[in-house]
Amino acid sequence: MIPKLFTWPPARSPAEAVERASLLLLVGGAVFEFVTGILNIQLFYVFPFSFYPAHLYGAWIFLAAFVVHVAFELPKMIRSLRSRSLLHELRTRLEETRPEPPDPDGLVPPSPAEPTMSRRGVLAFVGSASLLTLGLSVGQTIDGPLRRTALLAPHGRVYGPGANDFQVNKSATAMGVHLADTGPAWRLELAGPHPARLSRAELLAMPLHTYALPIACVEGWSTEESWTGVRLADLARLAGVVPGTAEVLVESLQRGGSFSRASLSAGQVADPRSLVALRVNGADLSLDHGYPARIIVPNAPGVHNTKWVRELSFHPTAK
Repeated sequence: MIPKLFTWPPARSPAEAVERASLLLLVGGAVFEFVTGILNIQLFYVFPFSFYPAHLYGAWIFLAAFVVHVAFELPKMIRSLRSRSLLHELRTRLEETRPEPPDPDGLVPPSPAEPTMSRRGVLAFVGSASLLTLGLSVGQTIDGPLRRTALLAPHGRVYGPGANDFQVNKSATAMGVHLADTGPAWRLELAGPHPARLSRAELLAMPLHTYALPIACVEGWSTEESWTGVRLADLARLAGVVPGTAEVLVESLQRGGSFSRASLSAGQVADPRSLVALRVNGADLSLDHGYPARIIVPNAPGVHNTKWVRELSFHPTAK
């Protein structure tokens, strides 16, 4: 394979040029997604661009290159699979394993060494490694008892006491939010035709609603919890806005960071499941989970479920 990377000319036909370009984008896209994803989990933003759009576009480039590459290689894949019997390969022991015959593309070594692993051994090794990786990570998505086996979950496996024991992306300390910021003097500011300031006690005195909604993070984890709070639509009405006619800018107490503010659409404001959450799983939010109030919105990235909310600014939707 390595010598073929340095052959000249690099492509002998337009079709081969497209195939090689797709391979370059396929490998490059995979490396980009892998490296930036790990850096994002570690909150180590050394790259000079926003992670979220770059990761999204990188994923589309990878998928497009994958589709093109499979389209070029599919006939060869089908021929190779039809040339062998899976059951026969699964019965073949190491001492009976033979090297691949020479191929027209020159990918098979001209003088291969004696095999050290049978093909069924390779399948068993890859399959076992895949199942092990799944077992060490699936708990971060399914949660529950499997969380104890999620050794590859980012940020650990224990996140808080009781009802608040679920994944935390960024802690209050990391975002510069302290208990003094969320004490009795905290107020939720509503900006609109009829501005208002509400304490947590006043929010708790309003009609409360409970929904089971997920938080899905680009880091690869998700969790579904039972959230209780005031509907965004009710707060919009309190600010003099008809739900469905205005979007809202949510601002947080957090100091710095890319998501100290987030915009929610008019449709999200009007959705009856969109909440300013005050409790989770029947208990008050912990500080790390956004106390005294946080946003919970269906079908939104985790970073748009803003924690430590201090202000909601309602603006008419542009026509």
